[in-house]
Amino acid sequence: MRFYFSKRWGLRLLLALIASLLLSQQIAQATQATSETPKQTFVIVHGATGGGWDWRTVAELLMQQGHTVYRPTLTGLGEKNHLADDKVNLTTHITDISNLILFEQLQNVILVGHSYGGMVISGVANRLPERIAHLTFLDAAVPAHDMSALDVWGTKVVDLEIINGLVNFPWLKSTQEVPRDVPQPINTLTQQVEFDNPAALKLNATYVAFLPKDISLDERSKDPSWQRSEARGWTIRTFAGDHVVYRVKPKKFVSMLLKTVSDRNTREVIEPVSDPMEE
Repeated sequence: MRFYFSKRWGLRLLLALIASLLLSQQIAQATQATSETPKQTFVIVHGATGGGWDWRTVAELLMQQGHTVYRPTLTGLGEKNHLADDKVNLTTHITDISNLILFEQLQNVILVGHSYGGMVISGVANRLPERIAHLTFLDAAVPAHDMSALDVWGTKVVDLEIINGLVNFPWLKSTQEVPRDVPQPINTLTQQVEFDNPAALKLNATYVAFLPKDISLDERSKDPSWQRSEARGWTIRTFAGDHVVYRVKPKKFVSMLLKTVSDRNTREVIEPVSDPMEE
């Protein structure tokens, strides 16, 4: 009789232990699932005269967190500068990014544009709104339909130094070590963008205004791109630093960039919380 009770209670104890282990595993899996940040697919479009090379550090930090990142270089710029001529225009660049999305079969893309890249992602959104989950404009041009980059910036062609169809901006230094900024095809800046697709206009978007120390929030808010973003109901974030602050404090920049993914068109303005040189 003693053996019978020992065997029976031993079996019950074993079953209870197994049940406890299974429950613990389920709880751990549920906790992990809720605590993990959803993995995103980013396509980052660089600014005028730049290239994908300029976003290497930001991309690496995002990938370390499990995100997928593409940082293509637009035709005629960066390592593709040998393709630069007066035939390259805004449509060329919009097609560069649209084809990347289509050929890589990307869905739910977080489409990010810096500076001139805002023109490009506007055109891409107009073509492929069904592939895009969110638009993020980083200190970028925010055009209305039928506006060019020069229209957005309030710049005239006659004020630019143009050689063989390429704009030589003052900050370009041909003696600088590669990778470096290179001349920009003029027709990428003069061609008007299409941004009138109702589906594109409904996409959630964030406008991130960079705030150098010498510019107040009030001054920055008068920028036409800020005002167009505000009129569309987009989230507006501000980030302390100059136009290439992502080179200076990439970790904080990536943290901010990830927060934009959950922004919704609620006319919210989120002010900066960090010093420009702090990392």
